[in-house]
Amino acid sequence: MENVILSPAQKALNINLHENIYGTFSEIGAGQEVVRHFFRSGGASGTIAKAMSAYDMDVSDAIYGKEEDGRYVCESRLKKMINREYLLLEERLDRKKYPKKLFFSFANTITTTKYNDDLNPGHGWMGVRFQINENDEPNDVIIHIRLHDHEAKLQQETVGILGVNLMYACFYHMNGPEQFIQSLYDNLTRKQVEIDMVKMNGQKFQHVDNRLLSLLLVKNGMTEAVTFGPDGQNMQPSDLLYKKNILALRGSFRPVTKVNIDMIKNGLNEFIKENRVNEDNLQVLFEITLNNLKEEGDINEKDFLDRVDVLCSIGQTVMISNYQRYYKLLDYFGRFTKERIGIILGLTNLQEIFESRFYRHLNGGILEGVGKMFNRDIKVYVYPYKPDTKTILKTAKNLSIQPRIKPLYDFFLFNKRIIDLKGYKEEYLSIFSTKVLKMIKQDDKGWEKMVPTYVDNIIKENNLFGYKNSKKITGKNKPNKAIK
Repeated sequence: MENVILSPAQKALNINLHENIYGTFSEIGAGQEVVRHFFRSGGASGTIAKAMSAYDMDVSDAIYGKEEDGRYVCESRLKKMINREYLLLEERLDRKKYPKKLFFSFANTITTTKYNDDLNPGHGWMGVRFQINENDEPNDVIIHIRLHDHEAKLQQETVGILGVNLMYACFYHMNGPEQFIQSLYDNLTRKQVEIDMVKMNGQKFQHVDNRLLSLLLVKNGMTEAVTFGPDGQNMQPSDLLYKKNILALRGSFRPVTKVNIDMIKNGLNEFIKENRVNEDNLQVLFEITLNNLKEEGDINEKDFLDRVDVLCSIGQTVMISNYQRYYKLLDYFGRFTKERIGIILGLTNLQEIFESRFYRHLNGGILEGVGKMFNRDIKVYVYPYKPDTKTILKTAKNLSIQPRIKPLYDFFLFNKRIIDLKGYKEEYLSIFSTKVLKMIKQDDKGWEKMVPTYVDNIIKENNLFGYKNSKKITGKNKPNKAIK
């Protein structure tokens, strides 16, 4: 059966005509763009208990309290809005008079693009607290958005449509998280709005893993990257990366091995020596590409969660991105920071950066692609390659590069934009994730020595990566502390 996409007016009318859906709308920053759809569609008196726009900062502070960092477009402000308005709804409406009502509190706090300011695109937070059954505790859905239209008026229209989609999904697409997420783009395109974080909490969502929701955002092209903190919870990228020095390591981490930890430690030691790097303002990222998650066909959600679980359990912050090329990843980081960035990679990845076949889609070819990567304040740290005792150690200095590209490569090498890591442990160079994974699946002995301390326990206790031995590990061992 063909899926019919309703217009914003039709969705708003369906909600208005529902005899039990009843609540409040509170909007900051972009006008009352969502609630106006409900007023215009008809029947709003049966749905809207109150609509408000606390546009003035002092008025907003008086109602919801001040934010510690002085921001108004942030998750904490949105939570205060939906919390307070929902509590007021419960306090002011007698359940004896409204026994069947499904209460909701919709809120958004948005900043649109200022006049003639394309460098600071609009963005904001949007959320709903709502009931599915009148006797149940409410559920929450919160999203963060980036607005890509160049005019504030167009951004406001996008906010209005998206808000209606979110409200409709909360009451009509609750049984399928993927359908819920996809429906947010009804009558919208990725060029208009990017959803880069989503959280679902409450009794109705107790079986929903928010990490998988973030994966859906990347998988469905709604955003290019999502992040998870050491606690495994979704994080909003701008909150994590704003004005930070960033050091990123790309890999499969299937599973994380001693090589990966050696790479990040040595890269970090070199990076913090840089004049423009503040160790106290540094964010380390373990990045996995969507393409890497699809190595064996469709994305395996269990495999994805296994990787995130292990990395987070040893105190790391994880990014899942859809950036196959490094210059696109760096463009993404450039949204949030102008500070120095470091990338740690192996010889194979470095060689691919200087292969012209990967830049045929660009008008300027490899010069444009490499230029986009190195046109910012970046340091590339290279981990050597020596898979066995017979192979000569390969480094950035003796890497084989196409002759016509070699002068360009030598330029970056000479100017120390590409730097060999020297503090590595040679005994780790023969460790590869593919080999470790195969040994885990076949229950071969010896793989435990190839992964960081306690990671073997985590894999065995949780039967990760196809480990089939159900015998549990005992003891009070704790994971390593996070690398700063």
